[in-house]
Amino acid sequence: MDKIYHSVIEALVFASDEPITANEIVKAIKAIDGEETEITNADIENAVDKLNEKYTTQDLAFKILRLAGGFVFGTKPEFAKYLGFLSTEKSRRRLSQAALETLAIIAYKQPITKPELETIRGVNSDYMINQLLEKGLITIKGRAETVGRPLLYVTTNNFLKYFGLNKISDLPKPREIEEIVKDQDFLEQKRQLLKNAIEETMLEENSPAEENGN
Repeated sequence: MDKIYHSVIEALVFASDEPITANEIVKAIKAIDGEETEITNADIENAVDKLNEKYTTQDLAFKILRLAGGFVFGTKPEFAKYLGFLSTEKSRRRLSQAALETLAIIAYKQPITKPELETIRGVNSDYMINQLLEKGLITIKGRAETVGRPLLYVTTNNFLKYFGLNKISDLPKPREIEEIVKDQDFLEQKRQLLKNAIEETMLEENSPAEENGN
């Protein structure tokens, strides 16, 4: 593959709002340079690896990530804590503990029915399921072949993007999760998010109530 296509691939990934797949990149190149252009999905994968090697050699802060079956630019993990500190707006939209618990069960047990989910959680999950459906993090995928044929729930590509995963098998194993929650950087970020949440609650409680007519 001509090295000029490395820059083309780089530009396409950079300009894409959503993860762009190898198929989409090949299609774009052939649409412009002709169907006879010799370029394959494997060429795209190799080019991405070469680009990432270049970024590493130049000690750049970003690289191309494989996310939700496609490619997208992202910052390196070592800068996560700095970016996390600035993401107060995003923290306001963070999922609640109950929503995260529900989503985790669906992610690890999918496809799963609401009765199965509620058996694990021990509480009614109607509200949590509706929230996750509205956010596009889960979707309905048919019905179970059991009494009443309850709906089956699975995670979506939005779920992969939200958590920075390329495919569902990239989910951490239970033992890995235990190691993560003991990590000092994780604990510090959790402490900062909790502090931000408390400060936001205090501001809301101390703000003067609006009078009728004003």
